[in-house]
Amino acid sequence: MEISFVGKRALVTGAGKGIGRATALALVRCGAEVTAVTRTRADLDSLVLECPSIRPVCVDLADWDATDAALRDDVVGPIDLLVNNAACASLQPFLEVTPEEFDRSFSVNVKAVLHVSQLVARGMKSRGRGGAIVNISSQASKCALKDHTVYCATKGALDMLTKVMALELGAHQIRVNSVNPTVVMTEMGRLGWSDPAKARTMTSRIPLGRFAEVEDVVNSVLFLLSDKSAMTNGVALPVDGGFLAC
Repeated sequence: MEISFVGKRALVTGAGKGIGRATALALVRCGAEVTAVTRTRADLDSLVLECPSIRPVCVDLADWDATDAALRDDVVGPIDLLVNNAACASLQPFLEVTPEEFDRSFSVNVKAVLHVSQLVARGMKSRGRGGAIVNISSQASKCALKDHTVYCATKGALDMLTKVMALELGAHQIRVNSVNPTVVMTEMGRLGWSDPAKARTMTSRIPLGRFAEVEDVVNSVLFLLSDKSAMTNGVALPVDGGFLAC
């Protein structure tokens, strides 16, 4: 199934590493003009070195005012496709969750998605050509994981944010969906699942018997951004090898 984004402009957050970086590069290969957003300048520099056509934007999305200045429609230009990938994760047992970690995680994983989507969707609405937004959520929004109290809570909130966005933006032909992967062995994935014994507790519950590859997630994102999913709106798409089917 051929997917083309020729003539489309895409914005990807958290594009310096992992899923975000691979998504940005895949969108370029499909013909899109891509703006890549991350807070780490070194990651942006290496991404542009790998793909010079990518437009880099260095901003901390947890900073509301800085994000306003960097991602306004009149600054980044018209955006047709948005991938909200930026996220943070830390492991704390429920009884040890700190207010600082709670605030940091919700600021990046939920509040920043709301804000960036507002900035982009306003432009989509004003131009009247519609658009597509994909939020990178997680299997953790559907199934509780030990020591992932705040992370699970943020992804649950993100799934409901996705549904409300789909409901309110659909009238403007702006589709909003989420992708909900199982563990993906990015840098963030390794943080929680590098121990083989712990990993087996998860892979043993996945019918396909393995964690997801980055490409598994990217391919799902491309589908949801494309016209091939023109009637798909407000869904949380599991990319979990069947974990949630059990």
